[in-house]
Amino acid sequence: MKILITGASGFIGSFLVEEALRQGMETWAAVRPTSSRKYLTDPRINFIELDLSSQEHLQAQLGGHRFDYVVHAAGVTKCLHADDFYRSNTEGTKHLVNALLALQMPIRKFVYLSSLSVFGAIREQQPYSPITDADTPQPNTHYGKSKLLAEQFLDTVKERLPFIILRPTGVYGPREKDYYMMAKSIKNHTDFAVGFRRQDITFVYVQDVVQAAFLALKSDEMGKKYFLSDGHTYQSADFSRLVRKELVNPWVLRMVCPIWLLRIITAVADRWAHLTGKISALNNDKYHILRQRNWQCDIQPAIDQLGYHPQFPLKEGVKLTMEWYRQQHWL
Repeated sequence: MKILITGASGFIGSFLVEEALRQGMETWAAVRPTSSRKYLTDPRINFIELDLSSQEHLQAQLGGHRFDYVVHAAGVTKCLHADDFYRSNTEGTKHLVNALLALQMPIRKFVYLSSLSVFGAIREQQPYSPITDADTPQPNTHYGKSKLLAEQFLDTVKERLPFIILRPTGVYGPREKDYYMMAKSIKNHTDFAVGFRRQDITFVYVQDVVQAAFLALKSDEMGKKYFLSDGHTYQSADFSRLVRKELVNPWVLRMVCPIWLLRIITAVADRWAHLTGKISALNNDKYHILRQRNWQCDIQPAIDQLGYHPQFPLKEGVKLTMEWYRQQHWL
């Protein structure tokens, strides 16, 4: 079986490549000329450079290949300009799919990695309840909107392309940098939380996302969309507590930032980023993400229909992640 993995040099993509190799697939890693190949060193990996900004270029680059499976993990989560989200996440997906269709590629399954962020802040009346596929998406970030538009495009080609869409919540694990910044802050004795109203958050370990992707590839389901988490609900203090335990309990000053103050901070940081040309982790999209109170999601359909069974609750996932950070001298 021949598989193409886009975004192969990224956090999730590199783990997808490793699993494809483990399963004995002929594995093709789609990268850009400037992509780091730090985690793509296995000699069995075949590399292909793809230009997702152009359907014509993609048809030329993919011509002569015949892939059985495609996992589309390429995309951006942080951008300086809002248009870049749509250029990469929405238009890039359209170009890839249209190129595959134009080439009449005999794809057995196309798996698209979307995000829980396509739903935005819904079901926020306490007590919170899990977001389900029956809810109407109301994305409140450019990232979420760009992913939703890609999903909606895939719906228009469901008769011609056998696809499954995965919507993971916050993905963490070795090689990931956003949660690493939180761990680094805790090591330096500072812990941050946002808002005084209860916030229910969810997590999914990277290997569980990989598990779901390969179950989706082999599934008979078509055109379905599935949420992914570890099946549990947490508060921000739970993550901090587990990180502190792995760091042998350093003393920590926990600070809670009011929502109104966060709005000011992210607005200023976003403006500064545009002035300097450097992407800030504190931006307008991040404001909406941190403000959102309900991140619960219903993973039962993935369990029932894909056979998905998350193997890494937060306690185990944080332990493995922190071990990797230490081994790599990140902490």
